[in-house]
Amino acid sequence: MNTAPTNLEPKACFELRFQSLFSEGRALSFPCDDGGHVPLDSLSERARTNYLYARAVVGREFAVPVVRPACVESH
Repeated sequence: MNTAPTNLEPKACFELRFQSLFSEGRALSFPCDDGGHVPLDSLSERARTNYLYARAVVGREFAVPVVRPACVESH
């Protein structure tokens, strides 16, 4: 999982979701591109801290993250 900043295209709406291993309703999600790259420079300080924490505790508190569509385009 590369965390280098990337330019997210407006049509590419994805999120990187870390699901809690212990609480079904708890998860942390962050904007990303279709490859799971999170633009760290565009996150707030709190979101960046949460992202780095979630990455550090994968397998202990959170499951391996998955990339999911985050928005739906209307036609």
